Order: sequence, then C-alpha cells, then structure tokens
Amino acid sequence: MERNHPIREAERYLENARQILSEKAEKDGDYYNDSKYVKMAGNTAWNGVLVALDAVLGVRAGLKKGQRPDFKDYQAAISKKDSKMTRPLLAAYESLHKALGYDGNPRCKIVQDSLEQARMILAWAEKNYQEH
Repeated sequence: MERNHPIREAERYLENARQILSEKAEKDGDYYNDSKYVKMAGNTAWNGVLVALDAVLGVRAGLKKGQRPDFKDYQAAISKKDSKMTRPLLAAYESLHKALGYDGNPRCKIVQDSLEQARMILAWAEKNYQEH
C-alpha cells in the first residue's frame, strides 16, 4: 500500500472502522450491543471520508492557519466540483458523523448503509484525485 497516498489512507480509516465493528461492537442479530464502538467506528469512517475529500477538494488549503473546516466548506467545495455528490456527502455526514458518531445507532443495516456511503465517496475521490 502506498503509505502517503491520501485515498489509500482514507481506505485504511474505513477498514479500521470495519475492524472496530467486527472485533468490539458485538453484533447480535440485527443490532450491535456496544454503542461506544459503533460511535468509534462511525467517527473513524467519517474521518476517512474527510481525508479523501481533503485530497480532492483542497478545503483546508483555503483556510487560515489553525482554522478548522466546517461541513459547509466541504459542501460548497464538492458542489462546485461535482454537484451530483452533494446529496451523497450529506447522507454520509448525517449517517456516519451524526447517527453513528454521535448517537451510536446500533442497527446493523444503518451501519452498513453508512459504510457504503463512505465507500462511494472514496470511490469518487479516487476517480477525481490528481497527484500534485
């Protein structure tokens, strides 16, 4: 694996999220038993999405030193580059960051759908990434 390639790094985050779920969250039927690890996995996957978006959109480059980007910064940047990706980005934000990351939603279908949203954004980022 190319260690410094940002899309590979983003994929590593996503794989780490899956590993957290499979090893720690204790799946029981249609639900995970431990919301702490669902939250951890959601935040890890969301951070992977941000790594990929940063590589493609350059959102952080336009900020002052020490300033953090806001979700709206990513929304604006992605709508300029590919307006069809604004809805998938919002869906990933709502599911990964909010439903999983904040709420720890334990429903397996929601978790899997959220990870699929992340995978879709990473695939888009891979297609749109250009090395400098």
